[in-house]
Amino acid sequence: MASGTVRRWALVAVSLLNFAFVFISGADFIRFISFRAIYHNITGDTTLCQDSIPWSVALRDSSVLGSLAVDLGLLALFITQHSVLAWAPVKKALQSGLGALNRTAYCFSTVVALQILMRYWQPVSDAPCLWSVRHAPWSVWFPLLCFSLHFLCWAIICSILMIFDYPELLGLKQVYYECLGLGDPLSHKSPGAQRLLSHLRHPVCLELGVVLWLLPALSLDRLLLAGTLSSYLALAHSLDKQDLAYLCVQLNSKLQVFAEPHHGSTNTSDPKEK
Repeated sequence: MASGTVRRWALVAVSLLNFAFVFISGADFIRFISFRAIYHNITGDTTLCQDSIPWSVALRDSSVLGSLAVDLGLLALFITQHSVLAWAPVKKALQSGLGALNRTAYCFSTVVALQILMRYWQPVSDAPCLWSVRHAPWSVWFPLLCFSLHFLCWAIICSILMIFDYPELLGLKQVYYECLGLGDPLSHKSPGAQRLLSHLRHPVCLELGVVLWLLPALSLDRLLLAGTLSSYLALAHSLDKQDLAYLCVQLNSKLQVFAEPHHGSTNTSDPKEK
């Protein structure tokens, strides 16, 4: 009895610590991928690129090629981790070994790879930018516009993660259900919901694409980052018409709840669980 209680508390502690680590890393990722790049333009900092250097010279510069090689290796590390641990045989092996902590371990390894990418990313400043907005008044207004749209996109991303059951996504729900003896949370969802989540675990492709590409200046390393992650996002999901039909049904049910507030109390079940 005592050993079971200790085990449950240990599971809860590990999952909560992992949640805190993921949350902090998420804030670091927003700063890295979004606001830091815009900050250079708002402050008038022009070290992002050197337009005076011809492309023919920049692409033969050993420092530029070395930085791109490091960045490409960091992206390969992140994508390999994200893909290998999502591979069905690996997932099955980890599930049998880690149990309720399987999703927690996946999220932890993901943010570790992400932290390595952010800490060791090499900016390429000795090459021209693909585009750069520097002429007044757009040199001021366009960075502010980008900042506003980035903020809006991140707000939408956070909202979507909340709707898509973020405790289950981060491994908290698995531990909670394990402590209560309820099994895997996914087993309580409908076949349509299970099918959708197996095809699309990150429903933020469009918003993240805007964040990756909408910048006042696009440097060479940012092109590599945006192009690689956009391609990975496009290839990582496999939505089909059946998934789209399920999403339409769930959207219509949500709209009906908002359209008929007086009847909302008669249906308190979560549409995700149907």
